Amino acid sequence: MESKEMRRLTARWASSTGWPKRLEWVEIDGLRGWTNTRFDLKYPIMALVGENGSGKSTVLQSIAAIYKSKPPRQIARRRQPKKPIYAGDFFPETIWDHITRDAAIRYSIRQGNIPPIEGSLRKKPQKRWRGYKDRPERQVVFIDLSRIQPISARTGYSRLADPRLKEKSFDNFDQKSFTRLKQIIGKEYQVVGMSYTDLDESRPVPVFGHSGNRYSGFQAGAGETVLAELLQLEIPPYSIVLIDEIESSLHPRLQRRLIRDLAELARNLELQIVVSTHSSVILDELPAEARAHIMQIEGSRKIVYGVTPEFAMTKMDEVAQHECDLYVEDERAERMLLEIIVAHASNRDCALRCRTIRYGASSVGKNLGIMVFQNKFHRPSFVFLDGDEVTSAECMNLPGQDPPERVVFEALKARNWENLKDRIKRGFADVADACTQAMSLPDCHEWVTYSANKLVISGDALWHAMCSEWASHCLTGDEARKIVQPIEDALDKVLRTFTAPAPMVSVTLREETPALRKAPATTSSSDSLLPFEQSQNGGED
Repeated sequence: MESKEMRRLTARWASSTGWPKRLEWVEIDGLRGWTNTRFDLKYPIMALVGENGSGKSTVLQSIAAIYKSKPPRQIARRRQPKKPIYAGDFFPETIWDHITRDAAIRYSIRQGNIPPIEGSLRKKPQKRWRGYKDRPERQVVFIDLSRIQPISARTGYSRLADPRLKEKSFDNFDQKSFTRLKQIIGKEYQVVGMSYTDLDESRPVPVFGHSGNRYSGFQAGAGETVLAELLQLEIPPYSIVLIDEIESSLHPRLQRRLIRDLAELARNLELQIVVSTHSSVILDELPAEARAHIMQIEGSRKIVYGVTPEFAMTKMDEVAQHECDLYVEDERAERMLLEIIVAHASNRDCALRCRTIRYGASSVGKNLGIMVFQNKFHRPSFVFLDGDEVTSAECMNLPGQDPPERVVFEALKARNWENLKDRIKRGFADVADACTQAMSLPDCHEWVTYSANKLVISGDALWHAMCSEWASHCLTGDEARKIVQPIEDALDKVLRTFTAPAPMVSVTLREETPALRKAPATTSSSDSLLPFEQSQNGGED
């Protein structure tokens, strides 16, 4: 369920007012395997998700390099870089790494009501880049992975773990930061601030007061330290905030609270925030348009927007050993498809050998269909659109010309609800009344929930029973074969591959189904992480 903080942010963003400084897109070419790939910022908070080495950090670093920016002021008097950030700080030439002369970071920004302005940073010979003088001014707050390094492991901090030292000064958090920290962590702190010793006044140590005890970052939990150092940053209005692996050191509850806190901050200060993540919790907190999945395909990168958390997690995991992937829009389409397979496949194991993956928005499905058609996946894959979606040559439509709920309800009603009463153990009159009343609602996506509540049964259980009855008694054999036969053919081809010495060959499907072929597995390139202390080896031209 969408949080109230995210609803408020969405409503403000949809009003098309505010955000006078806005990055519309960034395009990366010639850096770490990126080739003219554009990242669009479709929402005030954008989450980049993908496997390690997919290029999430590269996107954040490229955005940071676009702007002229001074380091943000901190509550603590912590040592700051002396110069602004340059592209050369993130993409240095080394004896192992060669940055091509054609490398470029292109971008489009909007300042106030004037038309968008496009610019670029371009690699010069040797270490230098062109385009620094034309960079727009905007506060950049870049929070990299150095924050997760334990206090005791940081350069110069081990000397501070000496009880003989004295506290030279203590900087309290301001009231707003103090309140935010308490709300996110869920502790009633008496005090939080940054302490300095008489040995070294350049290295702050976070100190917490809770339940009458006072303890430092040397003893605090990693999450407490990470959040305290993050919230001590002063973020001016209209800034752009970049956070690498935002969930690091935080358990799921803190992840949810942090992203909601950032949503409020983005709304009040008109910020753009871009985070990288591997967390389904973070993705679940954000609306679909805020999720961007970086996929590595045959050495190139493609960004797919609007993915579900489930889709993203499936793409980053390899526990399942299924032989065929079936992509569907949501859980209703998933159950409809599975019941078609169970009712009409010639082999009982057909459904067990397939993995269903929910992709979310239909636009994601159509992009996936193109990738299947282009042989981009390493296993047989099919993409299914709901029946009411426009037919796509690269995808297959589920039966009917309406959403799954309408197709199933109307077909079962025409057959007097079949044996649905026996499947869910309810009286016929109750079933007929509940389902018929539900069909009077204008939004067919609400029909299952309404009926289930009337019948005192879970929505999943009711929909499962309805799809099973529909697939067994309403769906014609010809319609079912269009769905099931290509899947069975693909699975048979996979089985022959494992039992015969010959290598796997392309699976040829009938004319009305998308082409399906075996694509070579891609190898991931490792994406460099930022050092704990960034070098400043760039320069202006």
